[in-house]
Amino acid sequence: MPVLGPQRQLLGSLNSTSPATPRLGLATNQTGPQCLEVSVPEGLFLSLGLVSLVENVLVVAAIIKNRNLHSPMYYFICCLAVSDLLVSVSNVLETAVMLLLEAGAVAPRAAVVQQLDDIIDVLICSSMVSSLCFLGAIAVDRYISIFYALRYHSLVTLPRAWRAIAAIWVASVLASTLFIAYYNHAAVLLCLVSFFVAMLALMAVLYVHMLAWACQHARGIARLHKRQHSTQQGFGLKGAATLTILLGTFFLFWGPFFLHLSLIVLCPQHPTCGCVFKNFNLFLTLIICNAIVDPLIYAFRSQELRKTLQEVLQGSW
Repeated sequence: MPVLGPQRQLLGSLNSTSPATPRLGLATNQTGPQCLEVSVPEGLFLSLGLVSLVENVLVVAAIIKNRNLHSPMYYFICCLAVSDLLVSVSNVLETAVMLLLEAGAVAPRAAVVQQLDDIIDVLICSSMVSSLCFLGAIAVDRYISIFYALRYHSLVTLPRAWRAIAAIWVASVLASTLFIAYYNHAAVLLCLVSFFVAMLALMAVLYVHMLAWACQHARGIARLHKRQHSTQQGFGLKGAATLTILLGTFFLFWGPFFLHLSLIVLCPQHPTCGCVFKNFNLFLTLIICNAIVDPLIYAFRSQELRKTLQEVLQGSW
């Protein structure tokens, strides 16, 4: 499937006489504008994937180990770590297979390589979709915990959390399978881009509302202690910084990839859009970086999880 893997198809390596082409079969316009193409070394790509793999495995191990972390919120974080882990593993696996085929270490068989390519692409797509879904689920969980604090444990129960998790994984696999099967239809790409925009809007609305409520709450506390200006300003800056980190990293790491998909529909033959297509490997690298950053934002800020992580690293399972 020529969208979600590295810019070279696995089958492209079977023909050593033809240059590697961008996935999606877009021809390079030789008469177009000069393009800024950022080259991502294979070693760097693999290294980032391995860092993400280790980091997210540690998050999953820590949550499994500590029974105090067996709550809906941490289960969502655990599933996000699994999704990020799969994003990294699938991209690194496809890159590794490409390198082995190019080096001649593996005998290329067209049918086998095509099947492997399809399987990896489904894995990449489903892990991406599930990662976005769990980012949204974490935002919803935090929103409920703030605005419905007294009813939180009756609203967000473990059975409901497990059903939501199962629904997300099933929907992700089904959606990715359809996407791989009908990747050349503009409607499919637009659905995926719309899904990203919907997740971004959901997170923005929920986190902005939470920030507004927190600032209002801080003002009330400041009035009681007669320290309104300094407390309000300090809390507002901290809240704005947190909001910027949450939404900024989401948009920075995921935005270029979905911009790429949007331009495929809007201007597939335009020379300027072709310049964007040439940097597809960079966009995948940013998604790998997101898989590295997610645990720092959502998991490692928990003191309980950091303590458990330390025990896991010390081998006291």
